[in-house]
Amino acid sequence: MSKKHQSDTRGFVYSTDPNFSFEPDSFEEQETLAPGSQQLRLYLDTKQRAGKAVTLVTGFVGKSADLEELGKKLKNHCGSGGSVKNGEILVQGDHRQKLAQFLSKLGYKVKFGA
Repeated sequence: MSKKHQSDTRGFVYSTDPNFSFEPDSFEEQETLAPGSQQLRLYLDTKQRAGKAVTLVTGFVGKSADLEELGKKLKNHCGSGGSVKNGEILVQGDHRQKLAQFLSKLGYKVKFGA
C-alpha cells in the first residue's frame, strides 16, 4: 500500500489550526487516596448485558494498578468473575451486600447507588 493511502494510526485526518500538535496530552495518574477518604458507590446493573446482573463499584480515586488489585480482591471474595474497565470494577452477579461489608472492613466508605 502506498504511503498516500495509509491512514494515520493516531486517528488524525486534517487540522487547519496552525498551532496544532500531534503530541497527545500527557496524562498523569492521581495518587491513590487512603481508603478512609474514598467514597465508593455500589450499583446493580443489567443494561446491555442480556439481562444478566453485574455489580458495579465506582468512585475509586487512584492509580489503575491499585484499581486492578482492588478488583481482584473483590472478585476473589465473591468467588465470581468480572473485570475492571473505565475506572469501574464489574463483578458478575448481585453481590452488593457482600461487597459493602468487605469494602467497609477494608476501610472504604460505601454507598448504594440508585
